[in-house]
Parts: sequence; C-alpha cells; structure tokens
Amino acid sequence: MAWHDGTVTAPLTPPHRPNPHDPWQTPPSGSHLAPAYGSPDDPDTATELRQAVVVLALVALAGIALGLLWLWLAPRVPLVSDGSAVFLKNSEGEEAIGADGTFVLLAAVFGVLSAAAVSWRLRRGGVLVVVGLALGGVLGSLLAWRVGVWLGPSSDVVARAREVGKGVVFDAPLELHAVVVAVLVWPFVALAVHVLLTAAFGVREPEPELLGAGWTSYYGEPGPAGHGGPDVPPGGPGGPPAGGPGGS
Repeated sequence: MAWHDGTVTAPLTPPHRPNPHDPWQTPPSGSHLAPAYGSPDDPDTATELRQAVVVLALVALAGIALGLLWLWLAPRVPLVSDGSAVFLKNSEGEEAIGADGTFVLLAAVFGVLSAAAVSWRLRRGGVLVVVGLALGGVLGSLLAWRVGVWLGPSSDVVARAREVGKGVVFDAPLELHAVVVAVLVWPFVALAVHVLLTAAFGVREPEPELLGAGWTSYYGEPGPAGHGGPDVPPGGPGGPPAGGPGGS
C-alpha cells in the first residue's frame, strides 16, 4: 500500500523496518520457540515415565560399582581361633565401625554423582524422574551391600577357622551393622543435591509480562513507552507527511 499526491509515491512502511504483520518475519529478539510436545526438554507423562525407569535402572546398576569399592576399601576385622572358639585378634579395634563408615561415605559420593548426572541430562525431568532417582539409590545401596557380602570373606566363620587352623589370623565377613542408615544415605544425598542443582541451574519459564510486552511491541500494538509499533506519518496513514508536497 502507498499514498499518492500525483508526483510522489512513498511506502507506508519505511524500508528499514519490516512489515509487522508479515507472518514470515523473524520473531523479536529474546523470544523462544515452544518445545515440541513430548520432547526431552518438555516431556509428556509417558516420556517422563520412560525416563524415570531408565534413571532407576542405571542408578541401581551403579550399586555394583559401589559394592566393589566398598569391598576394596573397607577395613578388615581380624579373627583368630584357639581351636575351640573364635576371637577378635584386637578386641579394641574399630575395623567394624570403619566398614560402616566407608560404605556411608561411598554412598554419599554416589548420591552426589547420580544427582549431578540426572540434573545435567534431564533438566526438565519432573517428579517421576526424581522418584526414579530416589528408588534407584535405595536399590543401588541394597545391591552394593549384597555384592560386598557375596564377594567378601566367607560368612561361615567356624568353617573358615577350621580351614586356616589354630592361631592363624583370618578376616571376618564384611558386614553392615547400621543397614537402614547406610541404605538411605544414597537416596537422601541424591535428592538434596538434585534440589540444589535444580534451584541453581534449572530451566525457568519466562515471565508472562515480559513475554507479552515483547510480542506486543513487535506487532505494533500499544506497549511500553518508546517501544511502540512502526512509525506512522504525522498526516495519518492516508495522507502525506507534514511539510511534504501537498501539505499545509
């Protein structure tokens, strides 16, 4: 569209400013396309459920690594037999407490690592993913406990004492004395770290007022002062600009 005074023809929209009503124009700066339905950034319920199952399975399987590390790093409790009974070689030793402490420290480290991995990979995971992380931590701790016991020294102390003979020191079975506390360390640490990471680095929704103002200004409707729509000639959309040919 253009206006005519017989000698001059000027476009209503200045050449340096795009037509605000053109649907093919690039959106204003700072705007974002809405994520596709069911995408990893904004999952639907089915996608979120699948993600939660994957998180639960992977975190639980990580318990195997925890069990192997516990078996390797936990202090051993030395036992000795006199031929008729089995005794602690050092009755004042703290190796039994050390085994529990080693498991708790390793479980806390695994809780931090698993929460960081889930937060980094699934920033919009949702409640189901968090539940999968917690349940995976519980299952992983139980699996680690059983792996350490299965692969550790024999639990049949009497048979082991007869095998090694009188006066020979051997290792007691690897045990957890505070099972409930040790098993819950991983999920509690994972949940705490996940909440902190989500609060610090989680995806935030844009403010409705700011988003509305940006699109309003772009499409030429009334907006904040100094950010209105395209320039309109002083004489109105149907007449010549003031001071131009044909103006009074």
